[in-house]
Amino acid sequence: MDESVAGPEGPTTLTARPIRTAAEATREEPAPSTWLRGHLGQLVVALVVLANAWTLRATTDAVTYLDDASIHEQMARFAATSVGSWQVPALRWFPFLNLGSPQFLHYQGLGATLTGGVGLIFGADTAFRWSLYLMLVLWPVAIYWSARIMRLPVLAAAGAAALSPFLMSTPSVGYEQGAYLWIGYGLWAQLCASWALPFAWAWTWRALQERRYVIHAAIFVTLTAALHFETGYMAFTAVVLLPFMVPSDLRRRLRNGVVILAGGLMGTLWVTLPLLLQANWAALNTALAQTGLVRGYGARQDLGWLFSGNTFDHNRLPVVTIAVFLGLVMSIVNWRKSPLGRGLAVLFTVILLMSFGPTTWGRLVVILPGHADLYFRRFLMGVHLSGIYLAGAGLYWVGQGLARLLARLARPADEASLPSEDEGRPRWPTLLTPVVTTVVMVLFLVPAVIQLWNYDAANAADIGYQRNAEAADAAQINPLLNYVKQQNDGRLYAGSPNDWGTDFTVGYVPVFKYVESRDIDEVGYTLRTASLMEQPENNFNDTNLSDYQLFGVRYVLLPGNVAPRSFMVPVRSDGNFHLYVIPSVHYLDPVALDGTVTYNRADVGPASVWLLNSNLVARHLDPQVLWRSGTNWTVSATRSAPSKATITDVTNHLSNGGVAGTLRARTTTTVLLSASYDPGWHATIDGQPAPTIILAPALVGVTVPSGVHRVVFQYQGFTWIIVLFFVSCLSLALVATWSRWGRGRRDPEEPTDHASSWGTV
Repeated sequence: MDESVAGPEGPTTLTARPIRTAAEATREEPAPSTWLRGHLGQLVVALVVLANAWTLRATTDAVTYLDDASIHEQMARFAATSVGSWQVPALRWFPFLNLGSPQFLHYQGLGATLTGGVGLIFGADTAFRWSLYLMLVLWPVAIYWSARIMRLPVLAAAGAAALSPFLMSTPSVGYEQGAYLWIGYGLWAQLCASWALPFAWAWTWRALQERRYVIHAAIFVTLTAALHFETGYMAFTAVVLLPFMVPSDLRRRLRNGVVILAGGLMGTLWVTLPLLLQANWAALNTALAQTGLVRGYGARQDLGWLFSGNTFDHNRLPVVTIAVFLGLVMSIVNWRKSPLGRGLAVLFTVILLMSFGPTTWGRLVVILPGHADLYFRRFLMGVHLSGIYLAGAGLYWVGQGLARLLARLARPADEASLPSEDEGRPRWPTLLTPVVTTVVMVLFLVPAVIQLWNYDAANAADIGYQRNAEAADAAQINPLLNYVKQQNDGRLYAGSPNDWGTDFTVGYVPVFKYVESRDIDEVGYTLRTASLMEQPENNFNDTNLSDYQLFGVRYVLLPGNVAPRSFMVPVRSDGNFHLYVIPSVHYLDPVALDGTVTYNRADVGPASVWLLNSNLVARHLDPQVLWRSGTNWTVSATRSAPSKATITDVTNHLSNGGVAGTLRARTTTTVLLSASYDPGWHATIDGQPAPTIILAPALVGVTVPSGVHRVVFQYQGFTWIIVLFFVSCLSLALVATWSRWGRGRRDPEEPTDHASSWGTV
């Protein structure tokens, strides 16, 4: 008997059905295996996260970093100080390394700024350590969540999340713990962006199909590029490539892709435009420019690592590599019906090709904007991310086959009362199918689990050793460093990677890195920023008094086995730490121009070696530099004898971008400020503006007439960055408005059952 009832969508016909038997009712209740399959993905992610939380717990210990994390932590402290005083870090002079630079303008500083803001509550160092810990621990969550946004099947997403912590490569600069931990490279800015890139890819994929998600994609593409410039290349690469993965719907996908691309470019305008406009004043790392660190390792090396397992499984059985290749094979087999599969395969291939760099492609790399500043080996992170998703899909593909095999052992409940030739065969419990499949996958990962466990244990042991060493040495070295910091009248030199500095340590950490953790202006921790003086500093001659004067090094901290120079005066000693002062050195120095030299940002390092090996500055002589991007040219200059001039009453406020002093000179004199040149430096003489000049190698100078004058140098940041930030926000608001005008229909080529698009075995 049928009857109609009114519903919200009109009459609905209800059909009377026979009363179910108890057995039938029981049979229709959700089976335990159904519940388990529905939550297995979340359970896998939770277990991996808990394991990470335990093995990485030493990451939160307060010790000095051995790697690049030391710079990022210092940036977080600087940002906390800036935000706490209502200043924008990107507009301030960062004084501590390489004679200073507008570090937050030249380098991606958004992550440090956000962490510094949190540091106002918890302390900047604490906020930094916990950010490192939580981003590493929760990394599988980002992979799982982004994979589900892309509509990977639940178990494929869970497989990708489970694999994500276990990557190990030979270069150790991809999405792997070796790139981030204390015993690794400390690529913290890359780690910040690693949390944005998966969602940039995921929302881009969804937005190409559904217009309402365009704003999501634009925001995450913007965030990725703002957090880390090279990771931003991966985000924009996906926007360019993915529209072509569904040719039958190319018009709509290109339209949405163009809007995402425009939104991302405009959204990052406050980061990219100042960077481009100020590029002439950001040095190229010529010390590494011709090495694989910058140029990439080339096709032969990268492909050798890939096929030998060293891209994903360095020094162990290639378990992740096998899963990645299974995913690639699955994508090829299901190329026609799996748009996402071919999209991930294309991203994997294209980014791998990009990672070869100029070593393989030579001058063809000019098609990439800003190619001269790229470290091509770092594109390994894009290979890793696409590989993670492919590996998860590969495991899912194999898991399907294993589950089907196990399912054949189970007899359907309906057949239990029917005679069968298989009667008497033991039934396979349906509940065990997902359990056994998961156990097999876990056993497959045993080599990776053992290696990562040992690696994290070694990391924790080294952190423990460093903690004890710092506790033992603190009473000796900290008073000496506090003295230098209180005097605030010159830089400190405690060795460098090019001399005895590598063996002068506190625990495992060289003293020049330990000094940085105390926010002391120093020379010796080389090649850390884009300062124009970073390359000349790499050639610092610690035997030459002229270099100490050029770099404003007034204090020297020596170990007991290194003899002081004749021009160094003892201050105090404690244990293996001996502090000396060079009385003739200050931040300001009167010099006479001694001709001209020609540099640009690419050759300022090697071209200035002659000056660093001379004694010109000790004689109060220094050449003027004529600087022009891309072209070296000279003009004539008047050479004058060194004037009998003195500078007194020097006040150093480089932390606020200012230095001042009183000059007494009988003739016209040039005042040299030992700070890296930047067009943001301005000078006044007795309160009146005066033009600054570049003094060799790349220092700030101003010409002052004879007499007694108060000379002030003050740095003023690129203030247009604030206007550009609001323009970027407005652009993203326009993209949000456009994306809400309509909702995209489902891609006709993509099946409703997304699991089926990954094929079966």
